[in-house]
Amino acid sequence: METRPVLYIGNKNYSSWSLRAWLGLKVAGIDFEERLVPLRTDEWAAKAPVFSPTAKVPAFYDGTKTIWEALGILEYIADSRPDTLLWPLDIDVRAIARAVSLEMHGGFSALRTHMPMNCRQSLPGLGRADGVDKDIARIAGIFKMCRTQYGQGGDFLFGDFSIADAMYAPVITRFKTYGVDLDPVGNAYMQAIFDLPAMKEWYADAAAEEWVIQESEVK
Repeated sequence: METRPVLYIGNKNYSSWSLRAWLGLKVAGIDFEERLVPLRTDEWAAKAPVFSPTAKVPAFYDGTKTIWEALGILEYIADSRPDTLLWPLDIDVRAIARAVSLEMHGGFSALRTHMPMNCRQSLPGLGRADGVDKDIARIAGIFKMCRTQYGQGGDFLFGDFSIADAMYAPVITRFKTYGVDLDPVGNAYMQAIFDLPAMKEWYADAAAEEWVIQESEVK
């Protein structure tokens, strides 16, 4: 019997990198077993170094190997399962999708620091420290550029859902939590992400979690 791959994730309320891999796999229709290990607990300290070489989430075990890093996981699925269409087919458009995904992977540190992901909270107006508005403006520009230049034929950055959308999904949760309003194009795109059944499932699970990480609770 074929073994289902396993995706190790952290708390759905807080773990932005877990959301990226989980959402991409869900929307792509990949069958996997989800194993959630609560962040910063004794269970985490014991298990994380076993399931991941970095002791971080997400980590994806397909029965023969472990892949870590959300972008690495989704790139592997895109390569091994091209039917998932996780990258745009056009090579030039795909290059732009990769560029904006990598910009998200390595950038926007002010926003990440001062607007930590917290799906349960509503904190409009908070988190606007130095550099955050600049990050927001750049992300809004990416959304508008992708939707207007490459988004024909669908509701997402490059039309159909892609890895780029998975990479920006945690930022969209932050915009919801901290009451960040974009232009009409950006707001419509964010709503399309929230309308995904998988995103609704993630939020429902996050709301049901009992764990609280105090340093991630902006007040």
